[in-house]
Amino acid sequence: MKSTIGKRRYRINPETLQLEHIEHGFRYWLRRSGGYIIGGVCLGIIFFYVFLYFFPSPREASLMQQNRNLTAQMNVIEAQVDQMQIVLSDLSQRDDNLYRAILGAEPIPLSARRGATQEISYYDSIARMTNTQLAADIQRKVDILEKELYVQACSYDEILELAKNQETKMENIPAIQPVLNKDLKRMASGYGWRVDPVYHIRRFHEGMDFSAPVGTDIYATGNGTVTFAGWRQGYGQTVEIDHGFGYATLYAHCHKLFARPGKKVKRGDVIALVGNTGKSTGPHVHYEVHYNGKPVDPRNYYFYDLSPEEYDIMVQLAGNMGNMMD
Repeated sequence: MKSTIGKRRYRINPETLQLEHIEHGFRYWLRRSGGYIIGGVCLGIIFFYVFLYFFPSPREASLMQQNRNLTAQMNVIEAQVDQMQIVLSDLSQRDDNLYRAILGAEPIPLSARRGATQEISYYDSIARMTNTQLAADIQRKVDILEKELYVQACSYDEILELAKNQETKMENIPAIQPVLNKDLKRMASGYGWRVDPVYHIRRFHEGMDFSAPVGTDIYATGNGTVTFAGWRQGYGQTVEIDHGFGYATLYAHCHKLFARPGKKVKRGDVIALVGNTGKSTGPHVHYEVHYNGKPVDPRNYYFYDLSPEEYDIMVQLAGNMGNMMD
């Protein structure tokens, strides 16, 4: 049996039944101190990890705040990129459906606008970096946006050049009748299937015939360069003009030629006189308009010469003319 009096410890000796003072050796005190030390160390470790988990260091707190600020900034940038993408998409639609359509240019394919994007592995490598998938998403959007902006800038440069050329194009395109014909009484035959005056069979008439006295002025119907002036089988004395932009005109059965190959002419210049040469049944000029190497209906190219009302009359007259003069 043990008891404690003050700070000293005692025990009853079973043989003598007397209290004896307990003397502790070094090992006792070592075990007792070791227990306290180990307990203190364990408690310290627990408090250390609790503090580490719930209470970041000043450096960590600063880094965490910087990370929150960076994330907020990236979210703002992503929203701005999305807004720019909407604006650019609207510009692209206007470019294809309005500006390029007016100027006769082909729309730019979507594949050409966006181009070849980076490989998936490139964005995966960004996603594996310290700051999440958000960086990869923004990088991908910026790459696409940069490509589209470049293509759009090039497109506007092209449109500007087309607009500059449009004035030249309008000056060159055939736009008047080859002879003075204000009362529309000089039109003898229209474009299309007609009866040949010599062989009396139906044949496709690739131009329009304008009857007029021999010596009547024949005008260039648009600016261009004379590519041929001379005799052509069946057409007689003939002038051909290249107007550029895919357009060319032909004036046949002339009496006298003023134009020479290589000569630059302007709309309204007198290039020849009406005659009756070649396969012709009377004085007239046979007039053709060609676009990209194929004959087209000349009556669609008198917009500088005819009012809408006069054009309607021209269409009606051209449809009623069943014979041709060549």
